[in-house]
Amino acid sequence: MPHDVAADPAFPALDADHLDLPDLTKLDVLQASVHPPRILLLYGSLRERSYSRLLIEEAERLLTRMGAETRIFDPRGLPLPDSVPADHPKVQELRALSAWSEGQVWCSPERHGTITGVFKSQIDWIPLEIGAVRPTQGKTLAVMQVSGGSQSFNAVNALRVLGRWMRMVTIPNQSSVAKAYQEFDEAGRMKPSAYYGRVVDVMEELMKFTLLTRDRSTYLTSRYSERREAAEKMEPLVDLTGIAVPSHSENSSS
Repeated sequence: MPHDVAADPAFPALDADHLDLPDLTKLDVLQASVHPPRILLLYGSLRERSYSRLLIEEAERLLTRMGAETRIFDPRGLPLPDSVPADHPKVQELRALSAWSEGQVWCSPERHGTITGVFKSQIDWIPLEIGAVRPTQGKTLAVMQVSGGSQSFNAVNALRVLGRWMRMVTIPNQSSVAKAYQEFDEAGRMKPSAYYGRVVDVMEELMKFTLLTRDRSTYLTSRYSERREAAEKMEPLVDLTGIAVPSHSENSSS
């Protein structure tokens, strides 16, 4: 990469060769994506009438209305992490959807003050790295939760920690639906309420952030420490260029 700065004695610990000076022009997009934003939605309950699933389905309807292409992952049949090889069909399905997505929506019930094991298992099957690919880095994320009692934010807070760990761009807004059993009708549709209005807000914000970042995520997630580490790994290879390679005849004589 170009050297943006010269060595500075005021920063003796800084490797200036790998420092990138942020610049607005570097956020310019030469060719903007024109396909609909691709959004993956995950929920965290296997119950027949799962309120996290119903909220995810409501979010999907809104995202589709706003122009997104969506997929909902069904966690039924997903094995516990590390109980089977990663080539299990459900694991491969989940990883493929995560790679396909440009943004995600996570919704978990709050159970014992945090997210459910059903939800956490899905995240645990998506590694930080697969070879040279980071499946979730730079993707946008919206977090939601449902509660059986009064409003709480324990689950969305836990989801935010996971989103940061997965190197995702978690949007500021979020949704927490209290007494979720009161918020959906018999057909599974969410009733008009302030909770529903917040879900609309969150999906709008997710779409805006996804459109803003999806063509810039590579630059936004480029890190000084990682560029420097990559260069250090390449140094032995560079040193090899000065070594004379035996000719074919020399190899034959041996």
